[in-house]
Amino acid sequence: MSLAAGPGFSAFNWAGSGGIGGNMTVVDKVPPEMLFLVDSHWYQFPPLNPLWHSLLGFFISLLGFISICGNGVVIYVFSCTKSLRTPSNLLVVNLAISDFMLMATMAPMMTINCYFETWILGPFMCQIYGMLGSMFGCISIWTMTVIAVDRYNVIVKGLAAKPLTIKRALFWIFQVWLNSAVWTLAPILGWNRYVPEGNMTSCGTDYLSTDWISLSYIWSYSFFVYGLPLFVIIYSYWFIVQAVAAHERQMREQAKKMNVASLRTCEAQATSAECKLAKIALMTISLWFVAWTPYLIINIAGLSAPSSLSPLASIWGAVFAKANAVYNPIVYGISHPKYRAALYQKFPSLACTGETAGADAQSQGSGATAVSDEKPAA
Repeated sequence: MSLAAGPGFSAFNWAGSGGIGGNMTVVDKVPPEMLFLVDSHWYQFPPLNPLWHSLLGFFISLLGFISICGNGVVIYVFSCTKSLRTPSNLLVVNLAISDFMLMATMAPMMTINCYFETWILGPFMCQIYGMLGSMFGCISIWTMTVIAVDRYNVIVKGLAAKPLTIKRALFWIFQVWLNSAVWTLAPILGWNRYVPEGNMTSCGTDYLSTDWISLSYIWSYSFFVYGLPLFVIIYSYWFIVQAVAAHERQMREQAKKMNVASLRTCEAQATSAECKLAKIALMTISLWFVAWTPYLIINIAGLSAPSSLSPLASIWGAVFAKANAVYNPIVYGISHPKYRAALYQKFPSLACTGETAGADAQSQGSGATAVSDEKPAA
């Protein structure tokens, strides 16, 4: 490729014999043993600008580094702090483990492939990559759902709820892993399959095949791994916010009857509990949407309007889904007051101030906030 020829750069085309005037496609660099897995849809697209491969490789490496460090710290702090070894926090540790494993297995392989600008690890590793990415993503989603249900039981049902014990928490964690394994092993056993997608640097479910086996899997997976968890999360947080708001209203009325400003001991240090909880619930659901909705849209578009899918759009959708592993430890860990206090003790440089962490762990005097103080406040 001669720079003197005046190369023209775009998202896909780059100058030279394989540029605008060439006949190269995004599939040309795929090793011959991988071609049987590549859908004919991708043959119509010219190669991506190499800058996109570099950008994707750098971005996924950065996400991997942040996620592995962040989730690793969460696992370490929760596991080594006796006061945090509660049944509810087992769910948080499980979430951190799944997010840690997601990026520990995905980021290195995708970075290598971005360097070579195609999938070079062979058909077998393509299946492993697709299965692990789907499995750990599924585990994270359903763990978030179980956390929401646990909070719903404690805050909404109160004393009527069956308390979460270590055994029950381990049982639900086992169910989450079993459910995820069933859904992600299915393509390897013949219900759909894992194939190279987008710019050929990652593998995922086959959402371009129109046979009834592939269609039934994509629709079933979309419902049970996206639609149903989302409904449960929204349902749980909706009633949690309502319950806490009602409790706060009663507290204010009681304080008014007693002719005092507030029944709280440290109200100056925090906003009202229902506002905090509403913001946390909104953040949880919003981040959930941001992470997984683009990839769901790509899967559905592959079934209904494949012509709208480009390599660049599909690969960024997959990257956004993986980004969920980066901010989960922030939402479920950093926002936990007692976790912040323990984090300051073990890693002072990672916390703001010792006084702030300690105050957060002991603030919130009302019953509803005491519950959310014991639980990861996300």
